[in-house]
Amino acid sequence: MRVVTWNVNSLRARMPRVDELLAEHAPDVVLLQETKAAPEQFPHLELAAAGYTAVDHSGGRWAGVAVLARSDAPVEAADAVVGLAGSPVQDQARWVEVVLDGIRFISVYVVNGRHPDDPAFAHKLDFLDAMAARLAEVRQLGPVVLGGDVNIAPADVDVWDPAAFAGGTHVSPQERSRLAAMLDLGYVDAVRHLQPEGQAFTWWDYRAGAFHRGRGLRIDLFLVSDDLVGRIASAGIDRDFRKGAKPSDHAPLLLELAEADGRDDSTDP
Repeated sequence: MRVVTWNVNSLRARMPRVDELLAEHAPDVVLLQETKAAPEQFPHLELAAAGYTAVDHSGGRWAGVAVLARSDAPVEAADAVVGLAGSPVQDQARWVEVVLDGIRFISVYVVNGRHPDDPAFAHKLDFLDAMAARLAEVRQLGPVVLGGDVNIAPADVDVWDPAAFAGGTHVSPQERSRLAAMLDLGYVDAVRHLQPEGQAFTWWDYRAGAFHRGRGLRIDLFLVSDDLVGRIASAGIDRDFRKGAKPSDHAPLLLELAEADGRDDSTDP
């Protein structure tokens, strides 16, 4: 099974790149963030033309998340959990989960937090607490794959210049400790499970040639429940989608899960 998570920074603006990704990688499941679409504007028809159904939690200009699945195993809105209980920003579309093939897939877009002195930072911490509470609940219900923009760089290696970010959001002890506590609930960071060391950035600022200068952050993650760890065949970033025409400022993150009996069931593009 091939899974992709991608903060597209406006789905309608990035639809040609999404079509390109679907054609190239033929994922079974896609988790999208920052779709920035009002409910009536979400491009269900365009995605259907590409062979995918979608369950979306759309909130207009700023947030928005979705789960896509191939049309031969469609997602159903009636089966989805939309919104995160306990979130301090209930008016923002930041969480959706769907069960497919016995696995609960969650797309999350964590509050940015702006700066530790900003009221939004307290909202971020509260959101992370609500996220941990839900991850504890669903871990008891079966296998889980959470993918998304968590807006936390888990360690200094995940920041191009730790000194430049010291005292800011994304790297604070409050954020990192909450992420570590989520892993302690029975999850692994899929990329770090396979690549314990080295840089694996997923986001680069649009400004000042940050991508070409290697000035990035690893803030997009797959958290995989430990009962799926043995099925993780690969996990990595497709940097090519940060290049070219109208790229998102994030690159998509890809995860391959083998079948339960150990055979790789990924779909060849």
